[in-house]
Amino acid sequence: MAEVDGQEKTEQASGKRQSDSRNEGKVAKSVELNSLAIFTTGLLLLFLTQRSIGSHLSDFTVGIFNSLDTLDVSKDFLQNFAKNCFYQLFLMLAPILGSLLAIGLIVNIAQVGFKISLKALKPKFTKFNPISGLKRIFGSTHSFIEILKSLVKLVIIGGFTYSILSGLVLNASMLAELTIPEVVNYMIEAAYTLLWKIALLYALIAAIDFIYQKYKFKKELMMTKQEVKEENKQLEGDPKIKSRIRRLQYQSAKSRMMKNVPKADVVITNPTHFAVALRYDLKKDSAPRVLAKGVDELAQRIKAIAIENDVPIHEDRELARALFKYCNIGDEIPAKLFKAVAQILAYLYKLKNIKKKKSIV
Repeated sequence: MAEVDGQEKTEQASGKRQSDSRNEGKVAKSVELNSLAIFTTGLLLLFLTQRSIGSHLSDFTVGIFNSLDTLDVSKDFLQNFAKNCFYQLFLMLAPILGSLLAIGLIVNIAQVGFKISLKALKPKFTKFNPISGLKRIFGSTHSFIEILKSLVKLVIIGGFTYSILSGLVLNASMLAELTIPEVVNYMIEAAYTLLWKIALLYALIAAIDFIYQKYKFKKELMMTKQEVKEENKQLEGDPKIKSRIRRLQYQSAKSRMMKNVPKADVVITNPTHFAVALRYDLKKDSAPRVLAKGVDELAQRIKAIAIENDVPIHEDRELARALFKYCNIGDEIPAKLFKAVAQILAYLYKLKNIKKKKSIV
């Protein structure tokens, strides 16, 4: 099991780890699969276009030989001749090269999906350091495995090719009895036989390499328990910081709540454990609204502020508990508690009116 700083990589790669790796251009893909696709596509295209290519080559060659007696070897002639050669070569190879480029892109997308990574395109000047390059080539396990793979692949394909060619060489003894067209056909068929058999062998190699690359990449992305914890901290935030933020938010909300207590019409108490401050604005509210609530020490502070600001305090154990349980700050009281609260408010309004009349008299 791979280790990082003494810890084993025992955890599967997280979604973030996989996404970061993909953004950096690090994905699991097999170069052998790309080579196989390009090789077999090229082989197929050559087979399909052999008559067209032969026709172009034949016409071009005939044209050259027919004009040998009239050639004027000069600078202009050589320039035109080079342009004509390039044009003919382009006509022959452009469809094949374009198709090979397209199949290479398709195979890449099929392996890893479509993703343009700017980080992967960014130049890394450390790679230009020859000493670091030598260390990567000769000092890493990955480089050793890649060299070993190449040697094994060379030996397998070389041995397989030799076994096929040795049979073809033995059959070549009968070529003396054939006509030139028959010899050409035999050579073409032998070449294609060799190539498609090599393609089948290469397909097996590519499949094995693809499975290996997937396994190796998955293993490299695995994480230690500490890395998982650090990543969770980055995504969710440090628990200590989050706790401090929640504490500050609670203190701020409590401070705002206490400022609203003087605006209350009444404070319903337990009398010692619970306190709920209510206000009823006939123009704005359809039911009394909770301005503040608290338990134990906070309840005592609400009562103290209410006393300082001449807010009536009414003791009702069951109602205080029910209001504290079912209502949040800013909520209107539920319908099942409205009757009990309405009776208290009506009584308090009646007392307030009596006090006003006495003060007028």
